[in-house]
Amino acid sequence: ASFCILFIHLFFCGSGEDSLDGLMRHRCPLTPSLSPRKRTTSQSKTEPPLLRTNKRTIYTAGRPPWYNVTGTTFKEAFVIGTTDMHIIEALDVPWVVLLSMDSFYKVLSKEEQELAARNEYNFDHPDAFDFELLVTVLRKLKKGKSIKVPVYDFTSHSHRKEWKTVYGANVVIFEGILAFANKELLKLLDMKVFVDTDSDIRLVRRLKRDITNRGRDIAGVIKQYNKFVKPAFEQYIEPTVQVADIVVPRGGENSVALDLIVQHVHSQLEKREITVRSALASAHQGQPLPKTLSVMESTPQVRGMHTIIRNKETSRDEFIFYSKRLMRLLIEDALSFLPLKPVSVETPQGTVYEGKRLSGKRITGVSILRAGETMEQALMAVCKDIRLGKILIQTNHDTGEPELHYLRLPKDISEDYVILMDSTVSTGAAALMAVRVLLDHDVQEDKIFLLSLLMAEMGVHSVAYAFPKVRIITTAVDKKVNDEFHIIPGIGNFGDRYFGTDAPSDWYESDEGMDY
Repeated sequence: ASFCILFIHLFFCGSGEDSLDGLMRHRCPLTPSLSPRKRTTSQSKTEPPLLRTNKRTIYTAGRPPWYNVTGTTFKEAFVIGTTDMHIIEALDVPWVVLLSMDSFYKVLSKEEQELAARNEYNFDHPDAFDFELLVTVLRKLKKGKSIKVPVYDFTSHSHRKEWKTVYGANVVIFEGILAFANKELLKLLDMKVFVDTDSDIRLVRRLKRDITNRGRDIAGVIKQYNKFVKPAFEQYIEPTVQVADIVVPRGGENSVALDLIVQHVHSQLEKREITVRSALASAHQGQPLPKTLSVMESTPQVRGMHTIIRNKETSRDEFIFYSKRLMRLLIEDALSFLPLKPVSVETPQGTVYEGKRLSGKRITGVSILRAGETMEQALMAVCKDIRLGKILIQTNHDTGEPELHYLRLPKDISEDYVILMDSTVSTGAAALMAVRVLLDHDVQEDKIFLLSLLMAEMGVHSVAYAFPKVRIITTAVDKKVNDEFHIIPGIGNFGDRYFGTDAPSDWYESDEGMDY
């Protein structure tokens, strides 16, 4: 039930936390959108990807790896610049981010606000936009980084206090009337599509948008159109057709042109596909375990608990009880690796005690769903008022590759020490993706602590090789992984044993929560 409750987050956007709409066909402004798509090489050949809960079946499509086995970003987002946003309706790929120039209007001065109130300010001139901020944001988004986009209020002609956080894309569609008007901006566009729409249609769209969405009157819109919009189009927009890769006549109604664009985008994405798990399986063979690995001392107590939870005959109640005990010990052991600074406090007796305190702002826990979520209770029992984040990573049934489906991280996580939790780590593919997500949100690598009850040597090497500054902490390391990437001797499907569920045959949980 706790697993299902997480998905209510998907019905909300703009809460100040990162929110990826990878599980529902629900589109929010400035967030990655999952559009209906044709089958690609990373999707099931027989049916759409499914995620079944006890209440509903959700059609999903995740973001495949955008980095190589070294953890380095390899696959940049494919950026399409267009003068008309209607192209997004035809694009048939998952994880599409729409970035609009409307978010990057400059904040008006008092004098400019007065001009705007009289429809005397030219919003269609290049000087009306903050191209420096726009280029910075688009460059980071193209590289896979988490970005913050301003929210422009067209009523007050100013930026709102809240900013939209955007992260993760296979394709970025950058839309705006002056999409091709800046040289630095043009360098970031992989495809430039000029949509040539009839002037009458442009006027009708302008009237509908400004009256319905921006509270303006017909006379004011027509006045502004004749004085600024039409001349700006002829002077700044129409000439940019020369730099376009594709010109689409008749606008969004030209289905033939749109189909050709979609086919090209699909071919580009297929060329950029990356295989991670197979490369991990063949790397780092026979190497000594890294110095960043810390394995808890195998005391009789720890050995006894491992004996119980590894035993297939152990009842669910016993499995949960002893797993929780082991998690608590693991969390407490991990906290000893956090940097501390000396601090003096006065005792009730009026004397000074020289103690220690965390050298940093705070600690945040992030669980890899669903099995990593089982460790949250132990973390909260040890760390008071700790913030929690969640990342859902699943294995694609056909490709065997990890795919990012959903994440929700607290604000300003870049300033925190992050305890990343998963129950078991086999190949390290999901852990690798989760660490990459944190780095893309500007978390410092040496502030990430990967915690797992059980790891395979392969998974330890994979994470340590890609991210040598990440501290890896576990209660045990098993040497072998079988042909199905299950840890041997292993612990079984931790999530199913803990929650008392049987995994459906056509979808997987977080691959590391399954000894997989």
